Amino acid sequence: MSLKVLNKPLTKFMLCILAIGFLATGCTQEPAPEEEDPGGNLNKGTLTLTTTTSTYDSGLLDYINPIFEQETGLRVEVISQGTGAALETGKRGDADVLLVHDRETELELVDEGYFVDRHDVMYNDFILIGPEADPAGIKAAGNAVVALGLIAENESTFVSRGDDSGTHRREMKLWENAGIIPDEEDWYLSIGQGMGNTLNLADQTLGYTIADRGTYIAVKDNLELTLLFEGDPDLSNQYGVMAVNPDRHPHVEYNYVSKYIEFLISDRGQELIGSYQVESEALFFPGFGLE
Repeated sequence: MSLKVLNKPLTKFMLCILAIGFLATGCTQEPAPEEEDPGGNLNKGTLTLTTTTSTYDSGLLDYINPIFEQETGLRVEVISQGTGAALETGKRGDADVLLVHDRETELELVDEGYFVDRHDVMYNDFILIGPEADPAGIKAAGNAVVALGLIAENESTFVSRGDDSGTHRREMKLWENAGIIPDEEDWYLSIGQGMGNTLNLADQTLGYTIADRGTYIAVKDNLELTLLFEGDPDLSNQYGVMAVNPDRHPHVEYNYVSKYIEFLISDRGQELIGSYQVESEALFFPGFGLE
């Protein structure tokens, strides 16, 4: 008898606890995942882009990246380096995507499995600039190799980036084709810095240098130097975009990267690249699908 009397209150007590627990559970549900907007945005995720200084210094990325961010909800963090350093950053997995300009090396590294989904995305060209007086007479040169030969023959000051960038690599290839080892010469200044600083020093020393057209156009109003030689096919400058291989580096935000690559090679991205101008001059030209 006493047992039944004791059990009834206990049962009611347990039911109350269960009811309270049920209500508490209903009131403290786990928050729903952040809602994806109708445009398929990825909720402010971040991808890291490492890129050559020319795309950064020219202002191109300041033009196209905010549009990409607005349209996708992603954020792009930019590391500006010479192409050689950018390639090493990508190989280590310290970035998600690269936009660089050393096509031959890029393709080799894709074959070696460091990068995937590479596409030619845009192009411009390299130019030789120097003092308006042109003491080496490179304006009359038949090609870029001859122009460098004239600079060496005249022992005119030449300022090199010397930073293993795409621009520096092309410059060294041209010196090699000319049969000249400039590092051994007093007139050759290798400074290990980006395009902007190289242009400034060439300007201060009334020297020659090789530059990508985009950066030169962006800063030429601050320089006394002038464009002296252009148009040689050996001065063509192709830019490629590619993803760091997620099989090597699983932390790579590949779903974000694929959206960025798709954006750059899309009709919309190509139109934006071609429409970017400084003082009514185009700095880059759409290059997706071109050989």
